[in-house]
Amino acid sequence: MAQAAPPVGANLPPNVFAADCPTRRVLDRIGDKWAVLILILLARGTKRFNELRREIDGVSQKMLSQTLKSLERDGLVSRHAIPTVPVTVEYSITPLGMTLHQAVDTLRLWAEAHIGAVETARRRYDAGAAGIGRAA
Repeated sequence: MAQAAPPVGANLPPNVFAADCPTRRVLDRIGDKWAVLILILLARGTKRFNELRREIDGVSQKMLSQTLKSLERDGLVSRHAIPTVPVTVEYSITPLGMTLHQAVDTLRLWAEAHIGAVETARRRYDAGAAGIGRAA
């Protein structure tokens, strides 16, 4: 029986600038604020769903659930259901998730260290844009 040919471009190196590059899906995950916040919290230890919801101000139950499912699908988070009434669900970061956490936590540290400069730049830009009528 003949084997199916590999998909076109299957042996090519990733090119994130190509529309069909699968690494873009990973970059989407990294660019999602909820995913980043969840990874940062889970790197500190296993959490239950409601613990995450309480600690991440502004996230809805639906968004938290969707983001956790996506992170689990990507192999970044593991879900463990404990047979209680009602069922208790705990989430942990996986070793793969921990490697991503190391990258995104660096971004968090940068953001915390430079938020003052960013806010100053925004105010300066907004003040200039109001006087000039800057086009988009």
